[in-house]
Amino acid sequence: MARGNAPRDSYHLVGISFFILGLGTLLPWNFFITAIPYFQGRLAGTNSSAETLSANHTSPTDTFNFNNWVTLLSQLPLLLFTLLNSFLYQCIPESVRILGSLLAILLLFALTAALVKVDLSPGLFFSVTMASVWFINSFCAVLQGSLFGQLGTMPSTYSTLFLSGQGLAGIFAALAMLMSLASGVDPQTSALGYFITPCVGILLSIICYLSLPHLKFARYYLTKKLSQAPVQELETKAELLQADEKNGVPISPQQAGPTLDLDPEKEPELELEEPQKPGKPSVFVVFRKIWLTALCLVLVFTVTLSVFPAITAMVTTSSKSPGKWDQFFNPICCFLLFNVMDCLGRSLTSYFLWPDEDSQLLPLLVCLRFLFVPLFMLCHVPQRSRLPIIFWQDAYFITFMLLFAVSNGYLVSLTMCLAPRQVLPHEREVAGALMTFFLALGLSCGASLSFLFKALL
Repeated sequence: MARGNAPRDSYHLVGISFFILGLGTLLPWNFFITAIPYFQGRLAGTNSSAETLSANHTSPTDTFNFNNWVTLLSQLPLLLFTLLNSFLYQCIPESVRILGSLLAILLLFALTAALVKVDLSPGLFFSVTMASVWFINSFCAVLQGSLFGQLGTMPSTYSTLFLSGQGLAGIFAALAMLMSLASGVDPQTSALGYFITPCVGILLSIICYLSLPHLKFARYYLTKKLSQAPVQELETKAELLQADEKNGVPISPQQAGPTLDLDPEKEPELELEEPQKPGKPSVFVVFRKIWLTALCLVLVFTVTLSVFPAITAMVTTSSKSPGKWDQFFNPICCFLLFNVMDCLGRSLTSYFLWPDEDSQLLPLLVCLRFLFVPLFMLCHVPQRSRLPIIFWQDAYFITFMLLFAVSNGYLVSLTMCLAPRQVLPHEREVAGALMTFFLALGLSCGASLSFLFKALL
């Protein structure tokens, strides 16, 4: 069908819907890790639900290792469903996967909010919370993969908007935490309001998804490929995160505004009139071409998840002056700063790609990030049994976090951009699937290593 026959996205409703859906896919993970002080308060040995969101009860001797477990049980489902995606997505209809996942996430988050008002023993509260984390992130993995599959039928600007929403989820969670702390209400009400916020976000995501079939623009793109063979839906961000080589669409969340000019006339038809592609490429052949880039991606996420948030959330301010800085230090200097600078790092690849795919500097830069592990471990974590505190001042931690977050965002985007450029056009789908697997593998490896690093404190 000619592109000229495509309807227009009236009032950019489809673009806004995918932006909100992107925000909804990562809200659960970000709201759980940003609220680590609240969970640590509930697990500190008292079953009072009136613990403040800002109380920092985390310590290296924490018998529950909440930071580590919440990270690991958030990332393992992604790895699991990356491996099972072909079987799962062929057996369950797309609408069931997306709508069912959203409803399940909403119910589980409502349970998390309700537990604020329920006094439970630390052990029971930990078990219920870990079960919620596992199932919520399992449904998030299914949801994200299914939405990526839908985005494969849309103009690439909608992929940009979806990922912009994902990139802002962490900032949104950190700001919600700060607003809860600054609200001045009692701690229990503050925590309840904090956990109701993502419930509202998921509810908006459900409304947006249900509205898509009623929008002509969405119907045109989401139904035109139904007669074709299904494609693998859980794709990597290799093609979604980065600029398409043919149209140069940026990925920066900060540049999401310009992409709202969603004029389908400006983009070439999405593979509707391409010549028949060569035979199915070999996974082994593609892996040989991208193995170094894939390894770099694994190492980037391994370093990041090994200390964030398991170690970084334990750092407290060394300031002795009175005030509320000790309450706001972690939400601002750890979570908000990380998410803002991570978004900035990802946006840099819209302007330049350095080093390129033929350079040997990329592995060196990736390996240098391992220095962040001892740097954060030597920051101001008050209760420790082995390592000394060398970097006492808050300025050290803030500086480390700035560099840590920017390098994470930039190197992740860079590796995702370079991988498709190292293979032939008909091999990019296989390269994307491989990069998705290695992305999930890096997240899981980092979450597992966090147990070791925390034990070394």
